[in-house]
Amino acid sequence: MNLTQLCLSRRSIAVATVLIGTVSLAIGAHAALSIRSLDATKAVGTEQPVVTTAKSSARLALVIGNSHYPDANEPLAQPINDARALGVALSHDGFDVDVVEDATRDDMTRAVARLKSKIRHDSVVLLFFGGYGVQAGHEDYMIPVDAKIWKERDVRRDGVSVESVLDMMKEQGARAKLAVVDASRRNPYERRFRAYSHGLAPINAPDNALILSSATPGKVADDSKGADSILVSELLNRLNTGGAEAVFDQTSVAVARASEGEQVPSVSSSLAEDIRLGATENAGS
Repeated sequence: MNLTQLCLSRRSIAVATVLIGTVSLAIGAHAALSIRSLDATKAVGTEQPVVTTAKSSARLALVIGNSHYPDANEPLAQPINDARALGVALSHDGFDVDVVEDATRDDMTRAVARLKSKIRHDSVVLLFFGGYGVQAGHEDYMIPVDAKIWKERDVRRDGVSVESVLDMMKEQGARAKLAVVDASRRNPYERRFRAYSHGLAPINAPDNALILSSATPGKVADDSKGADSILVSELLNRLNTGGAEAVFDQTSVAVARASEGEQVPSVSSSLAEDIRLGATENAGS
């Protein structure tokens, strides 16, 4: 081996040594980075537990306010204001609220379907309807703004039964079913019926349900002059004062007092537990 070959061999060994060192450093750095990443992942998993859905998400409300009926002499002043005010209050108290204004029958059908899709077995579900209600065949119907009613059978065709919505809640396994029906107005279709249907019929409450109607069955209630109905105003004043049944009872008494006995709301209950409407329900009831 001559001197030139010896120099080349030494240079090749040196280059190879440098390359091996570089590769070793790269492998070590990659391993360290992987370990740090794994440790960081473990730390995140330890310090940030999985967020579960709060109990408040099981509180659902469908709020419908219908004011503009073509067959009425003039629009109803209060239902939309009532729906908006109640919707805001229930939202603040942890309800998932769906507010629908001047709903057609299709609007109401879709809204009920949306509600149905959300109900779970631990759900507390509230239905509010403000507008015209009509009884037909001893059943109460919420009247949409596009209803074409000339005979009693048209009520069953174009209206949406309160009882059917409550039955749907029961079939879906809702924990509790609540309804506030502010619809005991003298409806604009009465003169067309052969049988005189005055006010609403008693609403049959399914198991673990609570119903508040704006007037005694068979009675009508005239709207007050305020922006909101007496029923909703008094209910809003009491939402956070106790259990739902007590709130509904106190609201009924307050409305009767404010109207000097001209309007006496009806309360029907089959509740088997204390349900709170206010935000304290989130802490358990």
